[in-house]
Amino acid sequence: MTERRTPLYEIHLRTASQMVKGGGDYMFPLSYTSHVEEHTNTRTNVGMQDLSTMGEVDLKGPGAERLLNRLLVNEIRDLHPGQIRYSTMCNEDGGILDDVTVYKFAEEHFMVVTSSGPRVRTAQWILEHASGMSAYATDLSGAVALISVQGPRARDFLLSIARDADLENLKFFHFTQGLINDSKVLISRSGYTGELGYELYIPAEQAAVMWGYLLSAGKEFGLMPYGVAAMQSLRIEKALPLYGPDIDESRNPFEVGLNRWIRFDKREFIGREALLQIQDMGLNERWTGLVLESKVPAKTGDRIFSVADIATLREKMFSGSEAGDEFDLESAGELVGEVTSSAVGYSVEKTLTLGYVRVTHTYPGARLLVEVNSRPVLAQVVNTPFFDPQGIRLRARGSRKVEPNS
Repeated sequence: MTERRTPLYEIHLRTASQMVKGGGDYMFPLSYTSHVEEHTNTRTNVGMQDLSTMGEVDLKGPGAERLLNRLLVNEIRDLHPGQIRYSTMCNEDGGILDDVTVYKFAEEHFMVVTSSGPRVRTAQWILEHASGMSAYATDLSGAVALISVQGPRARDFLLSIARDADLENLKFFHFTQGLINDSKVLISRSGYTGELGYELYIPAEQAAVMWGYLLSAGKEFGLMPYGVAAMQSLRIEKALPLYGPDIDESRNPFEVGLNRWIRFDKREFIGREALLQIQDMGLNERWTGLVLESKVPAKTGDRIFSVADIATLREKMFSGSEAGDEFDLESAGELVGEVTSSAVGYSVEKTLTLGYVRVTHTYPGARLLVEVNSRPVLAQVVNTPFFDPQGIRLRARGSRKVEPNS
């Protein structure tokens, strides 16, 4: 089977507890110490993750802006140099090909950062549509390493090591360039954890040295690398979708809750007519947050059922001579959805689940059943994100060290 490796693979192989295959057939470090410790440390100090599995496509030329505006559902023409913009990229039927971020360097120079899973296909999609558009697309993914530095002490840490970069005034979803350990680095104020965070784009050949330097320099700030297990619990607490389990071409931006980034005032973009039709017709399912009454998270693909009588169900599930016997989930209610992601949210001290649920059952407070290890578990629909719903930590200013549950 295909196995792909980032420039930091050998370091992870020596230091991670386990390597697992993930999006794009890449090998990811599952954790280095304890994923619970890594999660908590990222929320309290500084966490660092290798995200070199993501793709980077460089776009130049007089038609670059026009090309992006055609490929993306969001508006690009009002983007200023130094700004970043999030958008989905859809096919003609409105299905999500990828969710990406766009970096604007100059009037005719952009960079598209793709998700890990569809990285190769997304790059090819852009290259194919660039033909005849006076735009020149180059897939730089193999030449670029991406290291994410996240947490409430991330700014203080980077201020101590970065030169020629105004990090004090760098706003959320903006980027700058500077020097770290004498390497030229693109520093973006962004991330995938819901924390004050930055992402460092560096030449792939310098990645190993940079990783070691950051580990050493970050000790006094409590820096600790984290793997994909902590990444999952961090991003699930913030209800951030991941391409693969949560997003694919069978889903549209309305179902995932990403429709606020669709700009229908643009006259033309791929998928526009299909998305307008979906908007008019309404949805059957919506990506929804649930809190499980379980210490064990669900798995991708586990079923979600309705339930009419919670009291009777509790009695049948947990008491009497039948306690512990097999339970027929279908007898409890109607199949209304499917789990896409689930994890213990260590910051909120709850077991969290995200999945597509029939819209008739997505109101906050709705009680449902989730299949966990072939057993029924009671769950309640809640508003998302589960953690820091106002996004205060994400946009934090000033230095601070926080307690685990703050």
